[in-house]
Amino acid sequence: MSADLSTLVAMVHGIVPPYLLARLAQAGAPRLQEAAQAAQHTLRRDDVRRAARLTLSVEGGALVAEVRDAPDRTISDAKHTDALPGTTVRREGEGPVQDVAVNEAYDGLGATFALYSEVYGRDSIDGKGLPLDGTVHYERDYDNAFWNGERMVFGDGDGQVFGRFTASVDVIGHELTHGVTQYTTGLVYKDQAGALNESISDVFGSLVLQYAARQTVAEASWLIGAGLFTPAVHGVALRSMKAPGTAYDDPVLGKDPQPATMAGYVHTTDDDGGVHTNSGIPNHAFYLVAARIGGHAWETAGRIWYDTLLAGMKPDTDFAGFAAHTLAAAVARYGEGSAEADAVRAGWSGVGVAIDGAGPR
Repeated sequence: MSADLSTLVAMVHGIVPPYLLARLAQAGAPRLQEAAQAAQHTLRRDDVRRAARLTLSVEGGALVAEVRDAPDRTISDAKHTDALPGTTVRREGEGPVQDVAVNEAYDGLGATFALYSEVYGRDSIDGKGLPLDGTVHYERDYDNAFWNGERMVFGDGDGQVFGRFTASVDVIGHELTHGVTQYTTGLVYKDQAGALNESISDVFGSLVLQYAARQTVAEASWLIGAGLFTPAVHGVALRSMKAPGTAYDDPVLGKDPQPATMAGYVHTTDDDGGVHTNSGIPNHAFYLVAARIGGHAWETAGRIWYDTLLAGMKPDTDFAGFAAHTLAAAVARYGEGSAEADAVRAGWSGVGVAIDGAGPR
């Protein structure tokens, strides 16, 4: 299976799984009527889209000019319409404004840029200084945030189940990482390759948050979208990488369906073959690798995963093929008998994925 660039660029990736929105859309309780209508509206809109830095210093009395990668951010306001990009409200280098969503989007884009630039030496999403554009206040009661191939777009939520989507730094990192995947592996958004696409975004979205907070593996929550739910929801986040399947258990939304291992792999045609569900398996593999290595996850486990993104894998790579690539990346950087390579082997074994003996493909 393959996809040309035009198809990849047109792809829209939303942080909220369609099965969760579908469950909310069917909510019958009077107190959730507005939230149910918001979910129905969001599903209709998402379905349509799926179809359709210079530093100066003085050294030894001499003026030294050093060019460093720096973000180029522009935040726009859709003013509760679907018109993109909207009205520009904050540009790179400008100070905070009164609109908290604008400031959160600006800071989240900057935090994502910082991880990729400072840790992995990548200049923005495409590696070539791509400007980072975001639009806030998209439509009314829009329960999602997405990367449309060109910019980040944020809904404000419905206020009953979901709050504003700019509030979660890892969600911003997640969505922008879909852009990194778009410009590197081009993993197709279907079945295991699609679940890997989602998982890679969860991995680096979590690392964006961890790097910004300078959290160790042990200090990190490993939750994706913590704080997106209002207090009315029985849940802490959209997903948990540490314990897939435990992020929420709510009378309206149901129970988090993510499996942690291949024993629970979900065979379905929904959600492009269960991409938001089965991503729990490679998510948990990464957590196990990071936990075994310890320290800061972005330094070693994240480096292995980033090297894997650049390894030239096929767009339809499955879990076993991706696992083989991560092992090859660990061996190439740290050595065959290294603790890092052993951690990768143990991580994938822990989720029931056998690394293909034929090597990366």
